[in-house]
Amino acid sequence: MLNFQEARFEFCVGEPKQFPTSDCFEIVFSGRSNVGKSSFINKILNRKSLARVSSKPGKTITINFYRLGHIRLVDMPGYGYAKVPFSEKVRWSGLVENYFNSDRKIALVLQIIDFRHPMSKQDIDMINYLNIRKIPFVVIATKADKLNKSERALREVALKEELVKFGNIEVVIFSSSTGEGTDKVRKIIDEI
Repeated sequence: MLNFQEARFEFCVGEPKQFPTSDCFEIVFSGRSNVGKSSFINKILNRKSLARVSSKPGKTITINFYRLGHIRLVDMPGYGYAKVPFSEKVRWSGLVENYFNSDRKIALVLQIIDFRHPMSKQDIDMINYLNIRKIPFVVIATKADKLNKSERALREVALKEELVKFGNIEVVIFSSSTGEGTDKVRKIIDEI
């Protein structure tokens, strides 16, 4: 069983030529900007600031690698943020595409979405990509604590409808504030 508190930052990569050798299974954190990816990572690892959290979207501009026992956690830059130069978007896109196309030992992608809102076109495109490439993934619906009971019930139904065309996809409802879903995600990672 993994000790999630023992996770440590390894390195960040800004260019494909900097990728480390894929010598262990990798679990990837993917999602659009401002979806709560860093807060999610910190909650799962029971750390306050291993992954940098910012109120401004688009702060993760590199692929960040963390070591957790015999596996590696990989934090992708968020996609879909409009307030960065086009050249930076192209660089991020190329970096992420190179990662997924470089024959890495990807065990699982945790595809993070904001539970409060319908999935964006980029979220759907990413899930399509993972499906086509046959890369295993789980959808993590963050910020669940920000919905009241009736809003949450409506979003649960809507999310199922948004995902129905992809088949039977596992979804974990998550809140970094309340801890909801934390144990379930840790169990998923542990089983990998």
